[in-house]
Amino acid sequence: MDIVTQMIEFKANGGMAPGYLAQPENEGQYPGVVVIQEWWGLDDHIKDLTRRFAAEGFVALAPDLYRGKVAEEPDDARKLVMELDRPQAKKDIQGAVNYLIAQPFVIPKKAGTVGFCMGGALSSMMSYSGEHIGAVIVFYGGGAVLSDEDASKVSAPYLGLYGELDKGIPLEQVHANEAKLKANGKTCEFVIYPGAPHAFFNDERPSFQKEAADDAWKRSLGWFRQYLHT
Repeated sequence: MDIVTQMIEFKANGGMAPGYLAQPENEGQYPGVVVIQEWWGLDDHIKDLTRRFAAEGFVALAPDLYRGKVAEEPDDARKLVMELDRPQAKKDIQGAVNYLIAQPFVIPKKAGTVGFCMGGALSSMMSYSGEHIGAVIVFYGGGAVLSDEDASKVSAPYLGLYGELDKGIPLEQVHANEAKLKANGKTCEFVIYPGAPHAFFNDERPSFQKEAADDAWKRSLGWFRQYLHT
C-alpha cells in the first residue's frame, strides 16, 4: 500500500507536541495506531515502523517525546530517559491518540498503542490510565509492572511480547503481569520468545532476531486488526 508521511504538531494538554505521521495514500477510513519510541528517541527505526504500520492499512503516529533529540550510545540514551518528564510523555501520547481519533479518516474512535522498551512501559501505562485506547501492545516493556489496582483498571486488550533472555525484564515479572490481568478477567496474551534477547525486534541493532521479530510483527498486526474495528 502506498503511503504518505510528514512531521506534524498536535495538541498535548494545552501545548503542542511534534510527531511523525504515516498514513495510506488512498482515501478511506483506517484504524489509528500510536507508535511509542525506545529510549533512543524518534530515530530511523521508529520512523520505519511507523511507515510499516501505514503500509499495512493503519494511520500511524509516533510522538517525539524527546523533542528532536536522538541518542546513538547507551549512555546518551540513559541520560535522555532520566531527563524525560513522564507525566508530559503520557500527555504527549494521549494527545497523539486524541489527534488520530479526531481525523475523519480514522475509524474507530479508539486508537491502539504499541511501544518498545521504554515505550513498552508507556504503552502498558496507557492500557489502564489512557482514554480512547482500543488495543495495547507491549514489546519488552522494562518497568511495566502492573499492580493489582492497575490490572483491574486495564480497559484495552493487552498483548505482551518478550524475549526469554532479556536480562532487564525478569520472566517472573512477565508471568505476574499476565496472572494479574487474567485474574481480573482482562483480554490478554503474553508471548515469550525462546532464545531472544532484549530488543529482538530492532533490526538496526545486534540484538535483532529475525524469527522472533517476524512472528511478533504478525501477532501485532493481527492484534490491532482484531480489536481496532467498528
